[in-house]
This record gives sequence, C-alpha cells and structure tokens, in this order.
Amino acid sequence: MTGQEATLYEINEGAAWIRLNRPENRNALSATLVNELYGHLQHANEDDEVRCIVITGNGTAFCAGADLKNPPGQVVAGEKTVAFVDVLNTIMDSSKPVIVAVNGAAFAGGLGLVGAADIVVTVDDVQFSFSEVRIGVIPAVISVVCLPKLGTHHGMKLFLTGERFNGTQAVDMGFAHRAVTADQLEAAVQEEIDSINLSGPLAVQEAKKLVRRISQLSREEGFAEAGPWSQRLFQSEEGAEGMAAFREKRKPNWVKE
Repeated sequence: MTGQEATLYEINEGAAWIRLNRPENRNALSATLVNELYGHLQHANEDDEVRCIVITGNGTAFCAGADLKNPPGQVVAGEKTVAFVDVLNTIMDSSKPVIVAVNGAAFAGGLGLVGAADIVVTVDDVQFSFSEVRIGVIPAVISVVCLPKLGTHHGMKLFLTGERFNGTQAVDMGFAHRAVTADQLEAAVQEEIDSINLSGPLAVQEAKKLVRRISQLSREEGFAEAGPWSQRLFQSEEGAEGMAAFREKRKPNWVKE
C-alpha cells in the first residue's frame, strides 16, 4: 500500500469526477477506497455546483472487485468502515445522475458499481466477469443492482459460469449504454454530461426518482403516482422557465453560455 490517495476527486464543468486510484492492485475495493468513494459521493451530492457524478478508474483496470486482504466493512482502528452496500445505495439514491466510465477490466464487486449507475459508458474491448464462482462464492450483494439490468436470462449464465464478456457485449445485454474505443471514452462521457447540463436540474433529479420508483409499482399504482408527480413539475418554477424558453426560442436559465 502506497501513501497515495485511494481515490481522486475533481469538479469539471459541473461534473464531479471520482477516480479509483489504486492501479497497483487494479483498483480493488479495499476498506480505504470504499470509505473515500463514499465520502466523495456524499460531498458531490451536497454541492449545488455539481450536476452529475462520474466514477472511473486510473490504470489498466476499472475495478477488480473486493480486496480480499483488506475488505470494506471491516473494523479498522476500533471503528467499523463503510460497507460496500452503502456505496451502492448512495449511487442509486443520489439526487445527481451517476455515470460510470469503464476504462478497463471490471470483475466481481466492481460490477456492482456498473449495476448501480444511472448511465454506463465502457471501452468496447474491456473484460467483464462475475468471477465469484471461480473462487467458490457468489455475487450475492451486487445481484441486487445487476440483475435488474441483465435479467434472469443473461444473469443466470454469467453468474453460473463466471465467463468473461466485453464492453460491446455488455451493451447488447443491456448492462451498459455505450461502447467506444479507449481513446473516445472521456469524450463520450462528456457528451453525456453535456446532455444532462441541457436539462433542468430539478427535472433531472425527479426523472431519476421516477425511473427508480415507477419500475417497482404495478400499472395502477404507477398511474396513481405519475399524474400528481407530473403536475408538480409542470407547476414548478423550473417548468415555467423551461416552457417560457421554448416559446421564446431561447435557452432556459440553467444552460450556461
């Protein structure tokens, strides 16, 4: 373990970039890395200047899964560290969209970050694997966020075999949104950030809640919640500004020149 920070944090054009920064152990999920990642997510959520959050990795890997020598959630110096499930919940419950940029190999627990993310952009030829079964365990915790994207059809085969699949295949299976070449990754992520920045901040926040919430309801329950929800946004100051800008053929006030 070196003295370097396990994660790096910077804000660029309204996006908080969090970079996993332990390339020497393929950005494995150690107690230290998970603690720092959790702290950065909390900080970004509380910062009004931040419109979205990006998680990516430094080095040749995105995340190799749990650090088996120093796993998250253990007791260190008499205090219990942050559990990985707290990070996954924070990503899913974040008021800001979370983009994961898969720069390199993503195995086991690292795929939990992919599953929890709102938007996933990946390098086309990087390798993914639910590799837990190869060491005699199962991807139990991350199944909660990965199976809704993969479904039982793909999930069953990948969980049973631990076989590898690449970024392009991840898109085909619905596990990622875009697959690009390595030299295009950051530009592709910036395109996603730019699209978010064109949208109303409150609308983006509520749209994320909408997708998470409505997908859990029956049709009748969904319609019952969706109508009043829509009305609240149409009657909001942001909604009024957006509709006025459309009528007046100008940019709304949340779009920076």
